[in-house]
Amino acid sequence: MKVLVINCGSSSLKYQLIDSETEIALAVGICERIGQDVSVLKHTPNGGEKVVKETSMKNHEVAIQMVLDALTDADHGVIKSLDEIGAVGHRVVHGGEKFAVSSIITDEVIKAIEDCNDLAPLHNPANLIGIRACANLMKGVPMVAVFDTAFHQTMPPKSYLYGLPFDYYDEYKIRKYGFHGTSHSFVSKRMAEFAGLDLENSKIIVCHLGNGASISAVLNGKSIDTSMGFTPLSGLVMGTRSGDIDPSIIEFISKKQNKSLDEIMNLLNKGSGIQGMSEVSSDFRDINEAMDNGNEKARLAFDVFVYRVAKFIGGYVAAMNGVDAIAFTAGVGENDHKVRAEVCEYLGYLGVNIDLDKNMTRGKEVMLTTPDSKVKVAIVPTNEELAIARETVALL
Repeated sequence: MKVLVINCGSSSLKYQLIDSETEIALAVGICERIGQDVSVLKHTPNGGEKVVKETSMKNHEVAIQMVLDALTDADHGVIKSLDEIGAVGHRVVHGGEKFAVSSIITDEVIKAIEDCNDLAPLHNPANLIGIRACANLMKGVPMVAVFDTAFHQTMPPKSYLYGLPFDYYDEYKIRKYGFHGTSHSFVSKRMAEFAGLDLENSKIIVCHLGNGASISAVLNGKSIDTSMGFTPLSGLVMGTRSGDIDPSIIEFISKKQNKSLDEIMNLLNKGSGIQGMSEVSSDFRDINEAMDNGNEKARLAFDVFVYRVAKFIGGYVAAMNGVDAIAFTAGVGENDHKVRAEVCEYLGYLGVNIDLDKNMTRGKEVMLTTPDSKVKVAIVPTNEELAIARETVALL
C-alpha cells in the first residue's frame, strides 16, 4: 500500500508518499507560506532532483491539490494515478484523553479533534484543515489520525496531575499530556531492538532534542513520564521556548513591563529559550559557532540546555528505578556531538562511557557507548512519517 503522510501547520504542509511494503519514501516535500502572496512547493522524488515551484496557495486545499499534482506529474511524479494512494495518515498534535491510540478518521473523530482545539490552538485547527482538504480532494480514500499525545496516555495519574484543585482536572482536563509521542514511540521501539533488549522488560529514556525538545521515560514499552506538559511550552529549555519556569514570573514581568498575558505568552514561546538566553540564535549550529568565537552568552545557553537534559535523565532514572538504554534523536540529538558528549559527562554515576570517535557521527544510527559501559547510549534517528505510515497500515 502507498500511504500519503500529511503534517499540516498553520502556514505549511509537509508530506511524504511511503510504500508500506518497502518502507521507502517515494517522494518528500513541503508547501511553505500558505495563504501568502507567494507560496513555495519543494518536491523531491526518490532518486530525483528537488523541484521548487513558486506560486500562490490561498489555502491548504490548494496546497494539497498541488502536492497531488506533483506526485502524478509526468516529469517528476512517482505515481501514474491518485488511485495508487491507498490511504492518508495525518499527524494530529493533540488528542486529549480521548485518544490513547491512532484512529480511523470519521465525523465523530473530527468532532473529538475539534473539542481539543483549546488544548492546541496553534496546531489542531491546522491539522483539521488538512484532514478536510484531503477528504474533499480524495473522496473515498481512508484516512487515519495519529496523535502526538497518544503514546503518553499510559502515564499514571501521579505523573500527569498538577498540584491544582482537582476540579480543574475534572472540568477542564488540565493535566500533563506530553508531545512528540510518535517520535518517542518509534525511537523507544527501535532502541530496544538495536540494543538487543526485550521491549516489554526494559527501561529506556528517549531524548528528542530539536528546536522543540522533550524527554520520556519508557518502562516496558510504555511511557510513564515525559517532560512536556499541558502544552509543548513546559519541560526543557528549547530553541525559542522557555521550558519550566516559576509561574509567578508571568505576573512579575506583566507588572514590571506592563505586558499583556498574550505578549508574555508570545515571549515565552517565541522569544525565550536558547535564542533569548544567547541573543544569538535558536539554531545550535549558530550557538556552536558563537561559542567557538568566545561568546559567553552562547556558552551559558548551551550549558543550561545540557544541564536540564541531564537533570531530566536523572529524574527518569529514579522514576524507573534504573535505566538500560538512552537514545538521542531529532535534529540536535542526532547531529550535535557536543550536546551528546556534555550530557553524557553528567552520567558517570550510571557507568556511562562513550566512544568519542563514534560520537562524531551525524544523523546515523550508531551505538555510542563502549563495551564496558553499564548503560547503552545510541543515536537513533527518528522517522515520524514512517511511524505514521505504519500506524495507518496497521489500522486499515
